[in-house]
Amino acid sequence: MATRPLIAPTDAVPAPDRIESLFAVPALHCAGCLAKIENGLPKVPGIESARVNMSAKRVAIRHDRAMEPPALKAAIAALGFEAEPIADPGVDVAAAENRALLRALAVAGFAAMNIMLLSVSVWSGADGGTRQMFHWLSALIALPAVSYAGQPFFRSAWAAVRQGRTNMDVPISIGVLLTTGMSLYETLSGGADAWFDGAVMLLFFLLAGRCLDSMMRGRARAGVAALLKQTAPGALVLEQDGRSRWVKADALRAGMRMLVAAGERLAADGRVVEGESGMDIAFLTGESAPVRVRPGEPVQAGALNVEGPITVAVTAAGADTVIADIARLMEQAGQGKSRYVRLADRAARFYAPAVHLLAALSFAGWMIAGAGVHQALLIAVAVLLITCPCALGLAVPAAQVVACGALMRRGVLVKDGSALERLAEVSEVVFDKTGTLTLGRPVPGGLDRLDAQDRAILLALARASRHPLSNALRLALEADGVAAATLEDVQERAGEGVFARSQGEAVALARPQSLINLFGLASEYRRGGQARLLDFADALRPDAADISAQLRGQGLKLLIASGDRPEALAAVARTTGITAIGHLRPADKMALIERLKRQGETVLMVGDGLNDGPALAAGHASMAPASASDASQLTADAVFLGDRLAPVAITLRAARRTVRVVKQNFALAIGYNALAVPLAIAGKVTPLVAAVAMSLSSLIVVANALRLNGSAK
Repeated sequence: MATRPLIAPTDAVPAPDRIESLFAVPALHCAGCLAKIENGLPKVPGIESARVNMSAKRVAIRHDRAMEPPALKAAIAALGFEAEPIADPGVDVAAAENRALLRALAVAGFAAMNIMLLSVSVWSGADGGTRQMFHWLSALIALPAVSYAGQPFFRSAWAAVRQGRTNMDVPISIGVLLTTGMSLYETLSGGADAWFDGAVMLLFFLLAGRCLDSMMRGRARAGVAALLKQTAPGALVLEQDGRSRWVKADALRAGMRMLVAAGERLAADGRVVEGESGMDIAFLTGESAPVRVRPGEPVQAGALNVEGPITVAVTAAGADTVIADIARLMEQAGQGKSRYVRLADRAARFYAPAVHLLAALSFAGWMIAGAGVHQALLIAVAVLLITCPCALGLAVPAAQVVACGALMRRGVLVKDGSALERLAEVSEVVFDKTGTLTLGRPVPGGLDRLDAQDRAILLALARASRHPLSNALRLALEADGVAAATLEDVQERAGEGVFARSQGEAVALARPQSLINLFGLASEYRRGGQARLLDFADALRPDAADISAQLRGQGLKLLIASGDRPEALAAVARTTGITAIGHLRPADKMALIERLKRQGETVLMVGDGLNDGPALAAGHASMAPASASDASQLTADAVFLGDRLAPVAITLRAARRTVRVVKQNFALAIGYNALAVPLAIAGKVTPLVAAVAMSLSSLIVVANALRLNGSAK
């Protein structure tokens, strides 16, 4: 079982004079940031390339070995982004930013509610000293709230301006600061109006949109870390003098001999030098039955020894293991997915300059008309506020959150809202077999043909072993209410089975001596001189055939990509009517996905095992059942519950409807601006009315998104 083919492609491995460094860049939040870094850093001498991971807020830089972290940090800073080197890849930078956004949202929400209560009295006709008192109370609440809650926008805007560029946060910051500043001026000078409520309410709605977006992105992280946790923390190593000692996984070296007991996972790759056992390597091949290993055969880190003790000579440890190679493949494939550009981000490229130009022209026009600085500035502020991209910012996340909530009620957990956009574009669905199209649980057959005594003996034998087939037998017999017989001289022989005596008669639950069923899942029950073959089947999901027909009816192409043998795939392919390809390793599955993408297909990968991780990451979109490995669940865009396959079809339908609603939201946001902006330029809108109008546009977008509550049908 070769291991090296799983290494990432040659062009992804740094040359000897090149290394890769990882930096945390918390300010990453849009496609413009991604393009600026990935296009700007390679222009710096010594830097070959840069890859941005938007979800994790990280930048991986491939550079000359001679370049030190301070120089790389300075190169990122020159583009307008603060960055810090990451020594530990497990550090979650984006999670800290999410918490900061939630705190800012809470402050803005609290301040907005209180200022609006104070404003009610002003709107009700309070004047003189009473009006001034309410203005001062509003100022005392608004000034610290704006200073704190506005930081995410102020920092981003300042970084952009300092580098001579603009982004969506620049007009937001100008509008909020001007509104707050003019409100303070009006309060100090005893003016009749102040717009603290508008400024704080504006921040609240903007932060709500950014929090929703950030939370959706955040659910897509940590798949690689979960994959690497599959390996054992260390191993018992046999020394030359015959003594043994515990060695941590990162301290294992090639040539060491590991003692691996039954029930333990391997901490490193190696070759069996002593003993024979069954290894559960479903994470690598997807095979539902343990694989026999004998002296001289290779084994991989993360594999579970399910039968007897073995001694393994380490051949690769740490970053050189198969499971680490899979993690690198997942990371590499995930980078391509992070390049997905959302509609709102694309619109943002042109939005900020247009807003600045409109506000500047409004100010200049009213000054020329003789309105005076105060009046012209108020109109310019109203233009900035009324054109604030609140509705634009909520158009995508609001629809995604509502759709994800509707899907959750149907047993589908969508972790990344942008996945709904990718799911709507799917043209081909690739299924894994074991645990995806099938339930991944061996089910014994023919037990009803055994008499009561045989069933009782069989249950007692099954309870004496932890082999997956023994567990399946135990569960089936216990569910039928069978009472276990009493056995004597019970012993389990590695690779052979469980042997005992029942009332003086020899009995056994053992490996078949000759016949193996189609799926390679069978045990042999022996009593006296007789032997009976016990067949096991990995049952299809109840609706697999119906759902495959539904998906084909929607014009989708279907394919099965599995690590199983072709003969084990034949019955599943025949029942579902889906073409199947077998004997695929993790790198093979990923290569298949990439080939389909080059042929113009947008692929949805549906899989459950660690062996599916790279393919899940490489797919245009991905789904996994709730029974999948932790790493596959974290890598997948969506996880579905239950034993049925219907959630796949439901999710695809909901995704297409979500995209339609997102487009409607953009149309509503654009229509609102087309109506409101001329009124603001004409001086018919005060800053307060502008803030209220902006809020109403956001509410309209949210209300339209709420129609998706019934999308998961």
